[in-house]
Amino acid sequence: MNDAIPSFSSLEFKRPDRDSLKANYAIIDAFLDQGDHAEALKHFDEVRRAYESWASLVHLQFSRDTTNENYKEARDYADALTPVATGYEVETKRRLLKSRDVLTKLVGEYVARLWDADITTFDARIEKDLEEEARLSAEYTALLASARIEWDGQHLNLSGLVPYLQSNDRDTRHRAEQARWAFFEQNGPELDRIFDDLVHLREKMARTLGFEHYTALGYRRMRRTDYGPAEVAAFREKILKHVTPLVSALMQRRRLEMGWGSLKAWDEALIDPKGNPKPAGDYDLLLHNAQEMFDRLDPDGDMGAFFAAMTKDGYMDLLNRDGKAGGGFCTSFPTIGMPFIFANFNGTHNDIGVFTHEMGHAYQNWKSRDLPSVDTLWPTMEAAEIHSMGLEFLTWPQIDLLVEEGAADRYRHMHLIDSLSFLPYGACVDHFQHEIYADPEMPPAERHKLWRRLEKQYLPWRDWGDLAYPGKGGRWQAQMHIYRSPFYYIDYTLALCCAMQLWLGSRHDPKGTMKTYRKLCAAGGSKPFTELVADAGLVSPFEADALAEVVHEAEQVLMD
Repeated sequence: MNDAIPSFSSLEFKRPDRDSLKANYAIIDAFLDQGDHAEALKHFDEVRRAYESWASLVHLQFSRDTTNENYKEARDYADALTPVATGYEVETKRRLLKSRDVLTKLVGEYVARLWDADITTFDARIEKDLEEEARLSAEYTALLASARIEWDGQHLNLSGLVPYLQSNDRDTRHRAEQARWAFFEQNGPELDRIFDDLVHLREKMARTLGFEHYTALGYRRMRRTDYGPAEVAAFREKILKHVTPLVSALMQRRRLEMGWGSLKAWDEALIDPKGNPKPAGDYDLLLHNAQEMFDRLDPDGDMGAFFAAMTKDGYMDLLNRDGKAGGGFCTSFPTIGMPFIFANFNGTHNDIGVFTHEMGHAYQNWKSRDLPSVDTLWPTMEAAEIHSMGLEFLTWPQIDLLVEEGAADRYRHMHLIDSLSFLPYGACVDHFQHEIYADPEMPPAERHKLWRRLEKQYLPWRDWGDLAYPGKGGRWQAQMHIYRSPFYYIDYTLALCCAMQLWLGSRHDPKGTMKTYRKLCAAGGSKPFTELVADAGLVSPFEADALAEVVHEAEQVLMD
C-alpha cells in the first residue's frame, strides 16, 4: 500500500522562490493563452500541491521545535512568500472563472463556487498584511510554547501541567490552575497587544477588499458557501436551549457526588468521581494497542493498514517536550498523499481523545488523496471535524485497548459528558468572535468583560473562585483558534452534532455505520458541508430537531 511513500525523515520538498513561482505561473498562462484549459488546470493543480507540501513541512517543523533558529527562518520565509503565491493563485482562478462553462466541466460546479469565494479574499494590496498576520500568529504560538511553569521542583510547559489540572486531589487542581493562570496574567499585556494588532489588521484587510467588517471576509476565508452568520447564530441558540441546561444538571450532579459545597472552575476537568481514566500504558504500548484497535474496528476496510503505514514511516509526533508548540493537529503533503499527526501526550485521557481525533482527520485525508483537485482533498472545516469527532465515538467498542484496565465504561461515560460540555463552550467562543469583529475598536479590557458576560450565558455553572485573571474574563486567551484561525470554532460544534449521529448509528448498526464513515471520508471536500452531511444520511445541524435528538439520547445514557 505504501511502497511509493517515502519515510517522513527523508521528506524534502524543493524550496520555491519568487522566480520559480513566476516561471510556473507563466506556463499556466501560456496554456490558457492557447485555450488549453485542461492542461492549464493540470499544471495549476501540480504547482499548488507542490507549494502546499513544502509549506506544510515548514510549519510542521517549526511546531515540532519552536526554539530552532533554522525552523524559525524557514517559517518566516514561507510566511513572506505565501502572499506572493496566493496572488498568483487568485489571478489564475479569476482567469479560469471567466470561462466558467469550461471550468465547471473540468472541475465541477462546487470547486468553481469555492474559487468565487477565494478571489474575493485576496488582493496584492494586502500582501504585507497577510505576512504580518502570519507573524503575529506565530508570535502567539511561540509565546505559549515558551511557558516554563515552576511546579514542585520542576519546570513544566502548559501541556505538561494538564495532568495536575485533572488530579483527583482538589487542592492540587486548584494549585495547578493558579499556576496556569499566573502565566497568562503575567503575559496578559502581550497577549492583549497581539490580539489587538490581529483584530485591527484583519479589519484593515476587510475594508481594503471592500467588506464592511471582517466577519464577511472571515467566512469567505473559511470557504463557507452554504450558510452564514444567521444560521450559525440560530445554531448557538439551539445549544443554549438544549445543551446548557443538561450540562448544568450534570455539573450539579457531579458536585453532589463529590460532596463539594460548590463547584469551582478547577473541578470541571475532573469528570469521573474515581478519577479520569488514564491511558493503558506508555507510548509504545499505546501504539501497539492502537494497531489492534483499528484492525478490529475496520476488519472489512483499510484503517488498520493505513495506521501501520503511518507508524512504519514515521508520520506521527505525539510526545510532549520542551519547545514544542501546544495542541494537536493533522497536516498533509498532497504530492505524496500522506498526512501527519501532531500531538502532545501527557499521560491523561486527553491523549486518547486527541489521538483518535487526529487519526480521523488523517484517515479522511488519506481516503480522499486520489480526488482530482487539490481543492477537494480536505473539506471545509466543519465537515472535516465530523471525521475526527466521529472516530472518537466509533472507537468506543474497542477503546478498552487504549484505556487503563477496567476503565473503558468510565471512559465512554466521561467522553460523552466531555462532548456535551464542549458544545456550550464552543458556542461561547464563536459568539465572542462575532462580537469582537462587529466592534473592532473595542478596548482590550472590554473584550475581557465581553468574554465573562458570554461565559455566564453559555456556561452559567462556571465559578472561578479566587482565580482573578480568568474570573475577570481572561480565559479566552488560552484558546489558540481565537488568535490564529478566526471563526474556526463553531465548526467543532456543528461537526459534533453530526458525529453524535454516527454514535447513535453505531449503537444499532456498527458495520453499516462504519461503511457510511468510510464513504464520507472518501468524499473529502468534493461537496459543501450540508451536501456531504445529507449524502451520509445525517441530519444537518441547521435542521430544527437535529441537536435535540442526539442530546436526548445522550441524556438517556447518562441518566440511566
